[in-house]
Amino acid sequence: MEELEHTCPLPRTTLIEPAIFTPETSCECRAPHEKLTVEQARLGTPVDRPVRIYADGIFDLFHSGHARALMQAKNLFPNAYLIVGVCSDELTHKFKGFTVMAEEERYEALRHCRYVDEVLRDAPWTLTQEFLEKHKIDFVAHDDIPYSSAGSEDVYKHIKEAGMFVPTKRTEGISTSDLITRIVRDYDVYARRNLQRGYTAKELNVSYINEKKYRLQNQVDKMKEKVRTVEEKSKHFVYRVEEKSHDLIQKWEEKSREFIGNFLELFGPDGTWKQMFQDRSGRMIQALSPRGSPSNSPPREFSPSRSPSPPSRWAMPRTSPPSSPKGASASISSMSEGDEDEK
Repeated sequence: MEELEHTCPLPRTTLIEPAIFTPETSCECRAPHEKLTVEQARLGTPVDRPVRIYADGIFDLFHSGHARALMQAKNLFPNAYLIVGVCSDELTHKFKGFTVMAEEERYEALRHCRYVDEVLRDAPWTLTQEFLEKHKIDFVAHDDIPYSSAGSEDVYKHIKEAGMFVPTKRTEGISTSDLITRIVRDYDVYARRNLQRGYTAKELNVSYINEKKYRLQNQVDKMKEKVRTVEEKSKHFVYRVEEKSHDLIQKWEEKSREFIGNFLELFGPDGTWKQMFQDRSGRMIQALSPRGSPSNSPPREFSPSRSPSPPSRWAMPRTSPPSSPKGASASISSMSEGDEDEK
């Protein structure tokens, strides 16, 4: 694996370390520098050196438009080494205007772009022949729109005439000016947000009246957020109550149907209770009805050795009620026979 890593190094387009800073004295490239044409560079350069491309700019509020321009410059030729020149605050404020980021911040932003091989600090505003030879620059990359500055209609005019200019395309919809315009347009929003985060009115250059206005607006926004939160919670609560009430109603309906079914099964016209009542009423009638004595039962006889005890005054003969006419006649005849014996 180690041999493969040495023989197949990663391409320079996939940098894993920040770009180096150019030494302030002179370029360290010791290879002999021969002037190349665009056609020669596109076919491939000598093995001993890459094509050295230079791209300069302010790069304030470094954004994707900057990165895409540098990507195009890096991929113009098969073997390219991209040097990016960044102008200082002094030159920028003199020829262009105030910047949001300080020059050291802009240097560091460029160092961490994956397409940049080297960063040149305090780059000149106008490129001279001495500067190009000093850094052994083959081509200068920039968008093709004339850049009027420092009393010149196009600061890259002499580069284009020398055949050392390679154009890149701008990314529409994104630029430093566009970002600053967005901030200025929504200034109140950003000022209120930073006041809420702890920045002072002095740091934000906000007047006393505006500070009080922004803080009042922040309080109003907080109240609105609380009301919105309460509304969301109440909606969620009502939804849960409705859902639970629906479940309760459904369960109640199921239980009521079950109760009605059990009630009909027990007390209905053909229910269990009616059958139980009929069975119990039949048993009670059977228990209350008298049992008739058998018709062919023999008459009662007394033994001669033992005289019958005289009947008690209050004693009544125990006779079972006749269950049939035959039983009744038999009991009457037996009673008459008994009377005759006693006489």
